[in-house]
Amino acid sequence: MNRGQAFLIGLLGTVALLTAFVVFPFIEYVIAACILAYVLYPLHWRLRTRVGGMASALALVGGTVGAVVVPLAYIGVVFVREVAAIADRESDLNVAVVEERILGLTGREPDLEGALSTLGRGIAETMFGGVGGFVASAAKAGIGVGLSLFLLYYLLREGPAFVAWLRDLIPLPDRVTDALFAKVDAATWGVVVGHISVAIGQALIAGVGFWLAGVPDAVFWTFMMAVLALLPLIGAFLVWGPAAAYLALVGEPVAAALLAAYCLTVVSLFDNYARPIVIDQRIHINPGVILVGVAGGIYAVGFTGLFVGPIVIGVFVATLETVREDYDRV
Repeated sequence: MNRGQAFLIGLLGTVALLTAFVVFPFIEYVIAACILAYVLYPLHWRLRTRVGGMASALALVGGTVGAVVVPLAYIGVVFVREVAAIADRESDLNVAVVEERILGLTGREPDLEGALSTLGRGIAETMFGGVGGFVASAAKAGIGVGLSLFLLYYLLREGPAFVAWLRDLIPLPDRVTDALFAKVDAATWGVVVGHISVAIGQALIAGVGFWLAGVPDAVFWTFMMAVLALLPLIGAFLVWGPAAAYLALVGEPVAAALLAAYCLTVVSLFDNYARPIVIDQRIHINPGVILVGVAGGIYAVGFTGLFVGPIVIGVFVATLETVREDYDRV
């Protein structure tokens, strides 16, 4: 390496660090825009032949605002309010009655209210930097959502050019580059559309049952179920099972039975049939690994870590497979 090459490498490293420093505060929104563009691009490809590239991209951005941003903003506000209430021991859950029933059945006095408060504070600390960080997180989210929408538009318009530039930038043979991109595409699609969309769909279906059955803090428990539902079969049960038990303990046996029946049939059937249909058979990632990615992603970057963490792990797996298969041919 001569002096000029050493200078270029040093300059590249310095600029890369500065770029990471600038982008990192909004990295989750940048990644969210990339995920949305990835999912919406096949639709954009079809629409642009009829209405043009600009009109198609603008229409999809507008549709994203109406179908994703507005509902998520409403759910986010309700979720934050419920987390704050649980953390401050002001939840709508009738904890005193449940504790009294458990005391009568077991002879031991539980501290469910304290446990719920600890759970609420832990979630608030992980996702928002504490209960006092809600306002700052909301301000940052507003800027981040605007940034994501602008990026979504340009990624839809310029996505193929960016991918072509990235392919040319990678110093690998074309055959190895094609194999790597195919594996990354399969892993990303399997994670986003397969595991996460099924988990969210299952949680939303169960959340409707929670709301109809009168379970307090239904949005909070729906979110918890979206995370745990990444574990097939037992994930959603870890939420709706205690919810049905809660209704029975507070004197609502009919609502408890109906909720249990609804979740055993509708929710479980959705999981059993949607997961094999939706998940791409080209990629197999253990649900336990996906759950680790979700937990780590939420801890690292907040709510969007629900998607970011599993995708990072999926891409890592795809890269490992490429190294194993093509390392000696590079």
